[in-house]
Amino acid sequence: MDIKQKVGLRVKTLAETRGLSIKYLAWDSNMDPSYLYSVIAGERNISLLAIAKICTAVGITVSEFFNDDNFSNNNINN
Repeated sequence: MDIKQKVGLRVKTLAETRGLSIKYLAWDSNMDPSYLYSVIAGERNISLLAIAKICTAVGITVSEFFNDDNFSNNNINN
């Protein structure tokens, strides 16, 4: 799994665990839903600014976003 897919999976998981639809998360993050869907699909490089907006919307820090097993040093490719 490449880094774009890992970020997309993390975004999807955060939305699901908080009971948010992707459309609502996009709206609350001030992003276009189609952009967020493409991030979740692993088709887009997402900026740190966009990650920060998502973190604010779900109530976590950027550090917490990356504090996930998918982002361990031994587990990042591409």
